[in-house]
Amino acid sequence: MRKVVSQFGEGPLQQKLTTGDLHHVSDAEVSKGGGGTGPSPHEYLGAALAACTSMTLKMYSERKSIPLKNAIVTVDIERHDDVEIFTRHVELVGDLDGEQRARLLEIAQRCPIHKALAGEIQIKTQLVN
Repeated sequence: MRKVVSQFGEGPLQQKLTTGDLHHVSDAEVSKGGGGTGPSPHEYLGAALAACTSMTLKMYSERKSIPLKNAIVTVDIERHDDVEIFTRHVELVGDLDGEQRARLLEIAQRCPIHKALAGEIQIKTQLVN
C-alpha cells in the first residue's frame, strides 16, 4: 500500500496530501476555521468506508454473477459522547431478488475498511527528526 503524506497547504488549515503520484487536499469547513477547499479528515474517513463498501460489492457480485449494476453508498459520521457513529446507506441497483439483496448487505459488512473501523486499531506515532 502506498504511504499517505500530509503537509501544510494554503490557508489556515488546508493540508496537501500525496499518495504515490496522486495529489489531494484536505481542509476544514469555513465555519470551523478552514477554507473549505477539500474534504475534511472525517469526510475522507467516510469516503474510505463508502468506496470500500461499493468496491467490495462490485467484486463480489461480479465473482458470483449477481446482476448488480451499481451500489451507491452514502456515509454520514456524527459524534455523540466521544463515540463516532457511522451511518451507512447502501442502494443496490439492478434486477436483484430478496436473497441477493440480503447477501449483498451481509457482504457490505465484510469490506476491509468496515473491518478496520469496527475492530481493534493501533496507532504508532514516531518522531523522525
